[in-house]
Amino acid sequence: MGEVHRLPAPQISFSLQTAGRLMTEVFPAWVQDLALLVESVETVRPAGALPDWQPGATVRLPYSKKVCSDGAAVCTQALMALADTAMVLACSAAWNGYRPMTSIDQTTHFLRPVNFDVVADARVVRIGRNTSFGRVMLLNASDRRPVGMVASAYSML
Repeated sequence: MGEVHRLPAPQISFSLQTAGRLMTEVFPAWVQDLALLVESVETVRPAGALPDWQPGATVRLPYSKKVCSDGAAVCTQALMALADTAMVLACSAAWNGYRPMTSIDQTTHFLRPVNFDVVADARVVRIGRNTSFGRVMLLNASDRRPVGMVASAYSML
């Protein structure tokens, strides 16, 4: 009989805590002023995940008058910054670590006005050496109904 070789479990270095540190160390002060909260980071396929599972991150934008353009609805710029930030974290989850990058395309579709907390569920669609592609669903934090969707591309610096 041959020997049984056990592969070591993948080292998970990009965690929720690492994502939280990135929020203060990498993102500019104006993004930090949005008070975004990293809720989850997925670097490896969880047990029982669907076949189309992709690495990603979920980030919450708490509702406040500070992010509203007309006193009631969250401004679209804040929602786009939420999606962009969530995708940077999703790419970092896929790489199991942060790499400097910049967005080269972001197509956003707003489905309805927002006057509540929003959660961005960001997933990596394809990750390459120099370019990565992702999708973000912007969801009502309480009932998970969609309020927006984003397709994006990033260039590695």
